[in-house]
Amino acid sequence: QLQASGGGLVQPGGSLRLSCVVSGSSFNIKAMGWYRQAPGKKRELVAGITSGGSTNYVDSVKGRFTISRDNAKNTVYLQMNGLKPEDTAVYYCTSGSEWFIRSLGDYWGQGTQVTVSS
Repeated sequence: QLQASGGGLVQPGGSLRLSCVVSGSSFNIKAMGWYRQAPGKKRELVAGITSGGSTNYVDSVKGRFTISRDNAKNTVYLQMNGLKPEDTAVYYCTSGSEWFIRSLGDYWGQGTQVTVSS
């Protein structure tokens, strides 16, 4: 089970930190990631992190978002800085079936709304 939190309303240029707590004992050997889906758009992978801590990001968030994980807390984070209106979406955390990012999508959290607006 994945429980996401941390979304909300923020002004352009602001910051939010999303958290996703994962139930279970195998968190440390699985890839984790964050997807987002805006109204009328396909769900897209925003950021992923392997079990070893390697990361990748969609081009539109590089330099602004940082994904990290705390294996002791079974938690993955998405620090979002310099938020833009186009970042507005429902953000979903997901776990992988294996250690690598392409395995993401095994389990999904419930989604948390991020709205960037003045």
